[in-house]
Amino acid sequence: MTAPDRTHAADGTLRVWQDPALPVADRVEALLAEMTLEEKIGQLGSRWIGNDMQSPEEVEPDNAHNVAPMQDVFAASGTVPIEEAARHGLGHLTRVFGSAPLTAVEGAAEVVRLQREVVKQSRLGIPALVHEECLTGFTTYGATVYPAAIAWGATFDPELVERMAAAIGGDMRAVGAHQGLSPVLDVVRDYRWGRVEETMGEDPYLVATLGSAYVRGLEKAGVVATLKHFAGYSASRAARNHGPVPMGRRELMDMILPTFETAIAEGGARSVMNSYSDVDGVPAAADPWLLTEVLRDEWGFTGTVVSDYWAIAFLAKMHQVAADHEEAGVLALTAGIDVELPDTLGFGGHLAELVRRGELPEELVDRAARRLLTQKVQLGLLDPDWTPEGSVAGADAVDLDSPANRALARELAERSIVLLDAGDALPLLGEGRQGPRRVAVVGPCADDPRTFMGCYAFPNHVLPRYPNLGLGLEAPSLLDALRAELPDAEIVHERGCDWRDQDRSGFAAAVTAARESDLCVAVVGDLAGLFGQGTSGEGCDAEDLRLPGVQEDLLVELAAAGTPLVVVVVSGRPYALGRVREGAAALVQAFMPGEEGGAAIAGVLSGRVQPSGKLPVQIPRTPGGQPGTYLQPPLGSDSHGISNLDPTPLFPFGYGASYTTFEVGDLEISDSEVSTDGEFTVSVRVRNTGGRAGEEVVQLYLHDVLAQVTRPTRQLTGFARVRLEPGESARATFTVHADRTAFTGRDLRRIVEPGDIDVYVGTSASDLPCQGRVRLTGPLRHVGHDRRLVTPADVRPAVSPDQGGTDAAQS
Repeated sequence: MTAPDRTHAADGTLRVWQDPALPVADRVEALLAEMTLEEKIGQLGSRWIGNDMQSPEEVEPDNAHNVAPMQDVFAASGTVPIEEAARHGLGHLTRVFGSAPLTAVEGAAEVVRLQREVVKQSRLGIPALVHEECLTGFTTYGATVYPAAIAWGATFDPELVERMAAAIGGDMRAVGAHQGLSPVLDVVRDYRWGRVEETMGEDPYLVATLGSAYVRGLEKAGVVATLKHFAGYSASRAARNHGPVPMGRRELMDMILPTFETAIAEGGARSVMNSYSDVDGVPAAADPWLLTEVLRDEWGFTGTVVSDYWAIAFLAKMHQVAADHEEAGVLALTAGIDVELPDTLGFGGHLAELVRRGELPEELVDRAARRLLTQKVQLGLLDPDWTPEGSVAGADAVDLDSPANRALARELAERSIVLLDAGDALPLLGEGRQGPRRVAVVGPCADDPRTFMGCYAFPNHVLPRYPNLGLGLEAPSLLDALRAELPDAEIVHERGCDWRDQDRSGFAAAVTAARESDLCVAVVGDLAGLFGQGTSGEGCDAEDLRLPGVQEDLLVELAAAGTPLVVVVVSGRPYALGRVREGAAALVQAFMPGEEGGAAIAGVLSGRVQPSGKLPVQIPRTPGGQPGTYLQPPLGSDSHGISNLDPTPLFPFGYGASYTTFEVGDLEISDSEVSTDGEFTVSVRVRNTGGRAGEEVVQLYLHDVLAQVTRPTRQLTGFARVRLEPGESARATFTVHADRTAFTGRDLRRIVEPGDIDVYVGTSASDLPCQGRVRLTGPLRHVGHDRRLVTPADVRPAVSPDQGGTDAAQS
């Protein structure tokens, strides 16, 4: 079969749908008019050529790693050759780069090969859209591994996250990828869930703000951002992956949906991926209320909804709301899913038979095809000069782990590390300290840089099946980094224990090393994996919040040795550290800080790096008593003497210490009363009262004093990063519209209610020295998608009474 003439019709004229001078909508409608029913359905499917996912011969079967759930059940879809899959055209090519270790040039060559075949098989010569994972960076061999998303949350820095996403998108676009399956906008509801590491924290506003920044960065690079998992996935019963979600619609609307809504309105996201979960018995993939009424009709979303991998088939296999793949496809298409990933099962040729029998409206097929073709036009895939070779023109020149990428990864890592307690041990250098002469570095995370990386980082996601290839990039361990950071110290290393088994045979050597040293740095936490292969990551859920394996027991014995013990937790979720803190001279939390994490942590320990990270999740005190987050109504925020379980965390949401000190005060609220459609400003003065330059994150919380339904005792409503030299001051001002107090009322409509609003400003959810009150007056208002979704913050120099002049400070 010869390749079709993509450029001209039979009479030699330019095809209407390929004319870049015409409006996108006109081009799409012209193309739809030329397509047969089968060709339109072909655009709704996908093909994952790399999905044999068999372990190489050198890997034992027990060490095989899957990259998606239950893929063995659907192995038959992996036998369909590309020629057959693209017989009537094809919507997506799935993870050409992300399934096996290919260089940029090798992956680009595979993209060209597959695109040539898709164009050749398609009567109209329509290429496929190429999608890839990009949660911790472009998930491909040798690409920069940035900190995990939970670490982005710890930065409280949208501008930095946007720059990272732009760099990721630029690398992807250079090698022919069009869509990235990120960001994850799930809000943490239970720390035991394995995918906490993929989220940006437990607060909807923090997640929405950072998620929107990620979307802007990726979209500015020309890559379609995909919001996932829509919606409710993070709230499964007992935090079990794919577990049912026992959540009412009000909680869904107030805690889960706002992150997606904001990323569409403020970020410009062009794609959404459904959640695997069922919420109150309705699977997201078959929920027209969620995928059409809310997403399309209320929010005005015009992009594509892509299925999570095999989610359509799961309607039959796991949810059992459809008899087979064919019926599942009808349910999903009707609900509002446009493209089936990663392979075509439910959106196959049977849909044409149903249309012709009058059992499925053709308009549903047209609706989905129109949305995908619109993106292909926007991405330039239907322009007359598009070629498979031209789509990867940047592959020869791109450096997927460039010095600029690494510098950005290090900046993110440094800003994400949270100093929980400096004690008397940190920083190791400076302030008159000579530094330790002999340091024992122990723990399972000390000499394994994989612990710095999330489960969707290529070294943890795919390379375990290729052990001879190593990490595919340079990633110094913390042990290596400390040797570079402390060149005058003797560094000794003992592993002590593994990251999850029960073997204590290494305890004695570790304790001896600690006892014979001036300082012990214990590095404990997680190793990310997939479906039980790690202690964090997809399908790696926790029974409780105790450090995995026997790591806590190791720390107790190390503390008993008498040497000052600095504990560094490198993890994808918060662990209960109440017992650990008792014996620690200092405590540091690093949330999977990526390939540059070793140097970043070492810099914080030495004092070269001024810590400024803030907790995007609480740190629990006890391992079993508080899977819930800080966003609790009165009955969930205090025991009130009616329960023996105390929900108070060891460290609160938003907390993070520094090697300098800050003072927040001088609260000013512009109005004591505003209308329910008005706005007010909240202003505080923040001053660096210590001896070093540093950054503080000023946080604004609100509380609805009396509402028609229970409301959180406090909820983050705005934040601003403020950098100050010693003695400098700045004024942080937040502009708060009454819309920011909106919630879902008893009738499930979103309202702004008159009444008193408590205002709190400080440096964490529990350290709020500035407190005031505003009364909202006037009628109750019903608000929709056009309401204000963000709280602008402005940081300007303030007059310092100590200096009698104006300080220079800017966020």
